[in-house]
Amino acid sequence: MSKTFQRDIDEHIRARYSLLYVVTWEEERARKLIGEVAAYQKKTFYEWSVTDGLRRVSGAPQSRQELKGREREPLKLLNLILQASEKAVYLLKDFHVYLETPGIVRQLRDLSLALRQTRKTIIVLAPILKIPVELEKSITIIDLALPGHADLGALLAQTIDRPRTRRFEVKLSAQERDAMIKAAQGLTLWEAENAFAKAIVRDNELNADDIQSIIDEKQQIIRKSGLLDFYPATERLEGVGGMGALKDWLNKRGHAFSKEAREYGLPQPRGILLMGVQGCGKSLVAKSVASFWRLPLLRLDMSRIFQGYIGSSESNMRRALEMAESLSPVILWIDEIDKAFSGVEGSNSTDAGTTARVVGQYLTWMQEKNSPVFVVATANSVSQLPPELLRKGRLDEIFFVDLPNAEERCAIWKIHLRKRERDPGQFDVSALVKTSEGFSGAEIEQALISAMHDSFFEDRPLETRDLEGSLKETVPLSRTMREKIDRLRRWAHERARPVSFTCELNGAEAADGSL
Repeated sequence: MSKTFQRDIDEHIRARYSLLYVVTWEEERARKLIGEVAAYQKKTFYEWSVTDGLRRVSGAPQSRQELKGREREPLKLLNLILQASEKAVYLLKDFHVYLETPGIVRQLRDLSLALRQTRKTIIVLAPILKIPVELEKSITIIDLALPGHADLGALLAQTIDRPRTRRFEVKLSAQERDAMIKAAQGLTLWEAENAFAKAIVRDNELNADDIQSIIDEKQQIIRKSGLLDFYPATERLEGVGGMGALKDWLNKRGHAFSKEAREYGLPQPRGILLMGVQGCGKSLVAKSVASFWRLPLLRLDMSRIFQGYIGSSESNMRRALEMAESLSPVILWIDEIDKAFSGVEGSNSTDAGTTARVVGQYLTWMQEKNSPVFVVATANSVSQLPPELLRKGRLDEIFFVDLPNAEERCAIWKIHLRKRERDPGQFDVSALVKTSEGFSGAEIEQALISAMHDSFFEDRPLETRDLEGSLKETVPLSRTMREKIDRLRRWAHERARPVSFTCELNGAEAADGSL
């Protein structure tokens, strides 16, 4: 990752790009890498911050620069750079906060033309992307990706080999060391160094048990990003009633991320779209896939992507996808993606094209990604989804989750009864299956909970009649939204794959394939 970044910086400087914008939280790492490029090109390297002013880091001093080397005022700083005669690289820390000042914007536009005739380059270094419209054609954006496996491996080796006043033991096999490096992926070098140090001071040694502690530390850091949520793999696929066809599909791809699969010639699985009736287990499946495949589960909250000033939504999406890739192999869960992408058609008139750009960014990533990030997207409505999302190549399969059939309702009743420490054999499950026809899994669970409240209030054991009474008092979604569900079934009949082995659409008439 570091070498790719340095190559990009080197090529842009040699091509005389005058204004660069590096987006990263790793200020010290970026400073070191850019400084090495400046030294390789035999250019003086300066850095600036509002607290320290302009400071020469390396290279030959120049009298005028040294005399005014503590310049802190941004506009005077830019004038100083314009008047300087030496070839140099200027790293401006957190300069993005001044890009809303008209005078600064105007001066940067002038510098973008003037510096092209010189050997000087200005690099803005900031943790967020914030570019005014006036500078969009003048500034080139370069991202510093999070450290990869090689970078973290070098850091771990340095941590282990570093001399310390207090010695500690290392009890890691080659496989465990590799697992620890993978556990740290997604962290900055500074965060990874802290995580390694915390693992050491806990018991004065580094061992296999510390791998989980690094994962726990990473969960906190991911939450602080505000874009992704780290979900513990607590749900099990056995806790999902029915869906035999989907379970079989997932089982056959359980080892598709392995080295053996690559050698066999198989591509990495890309993702699935689970669309269908509300409350039928789409989100539960997304959580269960992670534990079934033994992979971390990240949830992308699209509402957090669309927030802030103009340009931040695109930056948020890019950061979220980069973080997911850095943690790969991983499951990326996007819940109710239809609501997030619903405004794409009228985006130009409603939000200056922000939604369209974010959707386009996501679709391009889905098409071009090579990292093992398996996307599990869920949707309740197909009418709001862009057609580009549904085509093959971006997703491996589109599954339709219908209301559970009789066999699946039987499994759902037994799962929820056992979950609440009730023996299904003590209940007339066949009668419950018949009475709950047309109910979703979520509605069955709520009927059970409601019945338990009644029996608990009366201080007696739960009985079948309580459950039947609760079902009869409930009006399921299949009745209140019958027309909408029927349309969805007709659409899915020829366009999606059922999650169950049965081809029947659970009570629907023969579909004609039209909406």
